[in-house]
Amino acid sequence: MIHKLGQVMLYVNDQDQAVKFWRDIMDFIIVSDQENGSGMRWVEIAPSRESGTTIVLHDKAMVAELEPEMNLGTPSLMFYSDKIELLREKLLEHKFPAGEITNLPSGKVFNFADYENNYFAVMEKFIEK
Repeated sequence: MIHKLGQVMLYVNDQDQAVKFWRDIMDFIIVSDQENGSGMRWVEIAPSRESGTTIVLHDKAMVAELEPEMNLGTPSLMFYSDKIELLREKLLEHKFPAGEITNLPSGKVFNFADYENNYFAVMEKFIEK
């Protein structure tokens, strides 16, 4: 049976811009950047090598051509950060939409958008040591 979420597929219009956003703004690392020789490229990213689950950036148009019935919508992702205020400031500094920080019973949270106006959320969670 399933014991772990391995990867989340994120279908984007511009892989290079998506890589730039996740690497340069969100401080993710590139786990791998591969092509199959036929023009299909996938870029695997993660917050760190230890994070477990990774995000794979796929070319939306190419996937749509190969699998026309596939849902290519943006998944609803909730990220955790122990530096939520700094992250929000960085996004705003780089002119990315970032909502106000809201206090929920489960902690502080805000949403943000990438280059393609895909929205995600971040919740304050401290790293257990």
